[in-house]
Amino acid sequence: MSDKKVSKPCRHCKSRSASLPTETTKIHYEEFWLFRHCSSVHQRDRHAQKAGQLFSGLLAMNVVFLGSAFISSMIFNNVAITLADVWILLSILKVLCLFWIIYYLLGTSRQPHAVVYRDSHAGAIWIRGSVLLFGICSILLNVFQIGYSTILVHCKSKVEILFPSIGILFICTQAYFLWHHSKDCIQVQHNFTRCGLMVTIATNLLLWLLAVTNDTLHVEIESQLREVQRRFAGKAPPSHPLWCNGTTLCTCPNTTICKVFQKGYILLYPFNTEYCLVCSSVLYVMWKNVGRRISHDHILNTKPKFKLQGVVFGPLLGTSAAIIGACVFMMYQIQVTSLVPSHQVTVIYYSYYIVLLPLMSVGAVIGTIIHALEKKELDTLKNPTRSLDVVLLMAAALGQIGMSYFSIVALVATDPRDPLNSLALSYSVLLIFQNITQNVFVIDGLHRRHVAAAAEAKHAGHSGQHTVAVELPGEEETTLNSNQEHSQTPPAKEEHTKEEQNREAYSQRRVSMLELGQEMRKASLSYIHTYSHLSWKRRALREISFFLVLCNIILWVMPTFGAHPIFENGMERSFYGYSTWFAIVNFGLPLGVFYRMHSVGGLLEVYVTA
Repeated sequence: MSDKKVSKPCRHCKSRSASLPTETTKIHYEEFWLFRHCSSVHQRDRHAQKAGQLFSGLLAMNVVFLGSAFISSMIFNNVAITLADVWILLSILKVLCLFWIIYYLLGTSRQPHAVVYRDSHAGAIWIRGSVLLFGICSILLNVFQIGYSTILVHCKSKVEILFPSIGILFICTQAYFLWHHSKDCIQVQHNFTRCGLMVTIATNLLLWLLAVTNDTLHVEIESQLREVQRRFAGKAPPSHPLWCNGTTLCTCPNTTICKVFQKGYILLYPFNTEYCLVCSSVLYVMWKNVGRRISHDHILNTKPKFKLQGVVFGPLLGTSAAIIGACVFMMYQIQVTSLVPSHQVTVIYYSYYIVLLPLMSVGAVIGTIIHALEKKELDTLKNPTRSLDVVLLMAAALGQIGMSYFSIVALVATDPRDPLNSLALSYSVLLIFQNITQNVFVIDGLHRRHVAAAAEAKHAGHSGQHTVAVELPGEEETTLNSNQEHSQTPPAKEEHTKEEQNREAYSQRRVSMLELGQEMRKASLSYIHTYSHLSWKRRALREISFFLVLCNIILWVMPTFGAHPIFENGMERSFYGYSTWFAIVNFGLPLGVFYRMHSVGGLLEVYVTA
């Protein structure tokens, strides 16, 4: 009995001593073999992932540097390295990418347990839709280039026909690959897949770089010709020259088909640059998702869908801004291509921007304030798509912001009191402010967690069911009875049956008109019901987002299709010098065009999750 009494306090002593934070009793989980084995496997997996990303990144960097050296040598020394040499290098890269994509489609993706996880955030429908749209335009561009080179085959090399032919195969295969596999988190052949994706990204970036440099040279030649035409007004304008192989001058013959190919090529050229950048961004997300294992927190149970319900003023204001912008753009293009110079249309162009940009900035600031007032939690989960969207928005905005600062310095240092220069100065300042406020609004909206309004959808569904349940009993029964009566009618009563058929047809038309009116009433009631049940914060965010979407679309269309007043205004060019100013615009203008297009995707995401 005494031993048992003594043994009890010993247990308590042991338990109390174990609870004390002493060095002798602390449990070190690192000493357990199971923990060491699991942690070592996890660390080896992470080390292998980092090593594969590093190696594939270095491979892509070397390919980009090699191609950039070729393109730079072609620009600055077109005797040693010609455009045909650059096309041969890019054709080799396209063929390698084609082989890898076909291997991925037929081999890698069909292996067991190859695609266990899919990233729901990657490959949004508007991103894949833009890949498809720009891909179709790029295919038409290559078709026009093949037709134009075939007509001028006597002074052009065969490479100018071979390069766009390979480009058509590359665009079709890549568009199919991105449409069906942009969400894949591949779990087999990690290193080979990473290298293939990175080489494809490098190829798209080199194609973008070549397209940008060729487009800049084209605009430079056009601006020089316009200056000559303005100086010698009254004389016939010189035809647009195209140099072949640096020696022979190829001119388009006076045929309709040649003019169609030439105009179509010039019109569709900007879409090729957008296609390359969009494909590069989607491929980068796929590269980040290689070997990624997605937890259940990343999987969306209810995926938000784009619905136009709940917005009224945003579409009205945005459509008005787009229509006015289209009219200003057409006026500008007509006036710029004429022989008689006029600054009036340039003043209208700058005035349109000076009115629109503050409205967009105010909307973005109000949207940011509403985001701050909301009680939504921040989405802190790992999301490569969102991270890439943020980086692309900030990097692409540097193009317009950089050009604006260069323009501000040139205008302030020369003659800021000139009416046209003061308009250009106001345009540059407002453009910087608009880019910054829009980036803050979009990035803040992308990091907000989506709250699914299930109760509102359920309530709207019940109201829609009540409105649908309108009694229209007579249509099928009347047609059935009329057919039976018609089959039983003798020939002596044909006139009577015809009158009955006419009356029945009239009643059917009346029923169909009533049904159409009730359907319209049901749609309008559903729209008003949805709009009225939205909170004022969600309603304001949707209005602002949709307005900014339409504004960014028209601001993307205008510079994409040739409205470049920054080329026509000679103040910056005379201040910085001809080659320096065109080198600045060379990278700034394409990034500005890409920024508008990418902002549309980000704003649509904010609209859907609002």
